[in-house]
Amino acid sequence: MESISIPGTLKTPTIISDSENGIIEIKGRSNPENSSQFYKPLIEWVEQYSNNPPEKTTINIKLEHFNTSSSKCILDIFKKLEPIKKANLDILVNWYYEEDDEEMMEAGETYGTMTVIPFKMIGY
Repeated sequence: MESISIPGTLKTPTIISDSENGIIEIKGRSNPENSSQFYKPLIEWVEQYSNNPPEKTTINIKLEHFNTSSSKCILDIFKKLEPIKKANLDILVNWYYEEDDEEMMEAGETYGTMTVIPFKMIGY
């Protein structure tokens, strides 16, 4: 399965997916003009990945900011990863947030309640 590597811009996050090592990373700012279109390749990749994941999957989210439409796409990604947890495989979301950014911390906590995937909150 091909990995995805999308470089970040001022409006879009860096996205890295590595099926061999079970790593998905989204970092930077997520304010694309069309979030659905921007996240579509990753969502499709995650759908395929979830069918045959390795023993361990780590999702690293380190966003400075994201808009409402990005929020829905990010939740879609988590929902498409839920079969991995339901198959009793090892999966974890590392949600990074600046220690003084309560909104980003609360966003991670909220996602954690909306999915069966365990979240680890990491302030920096």
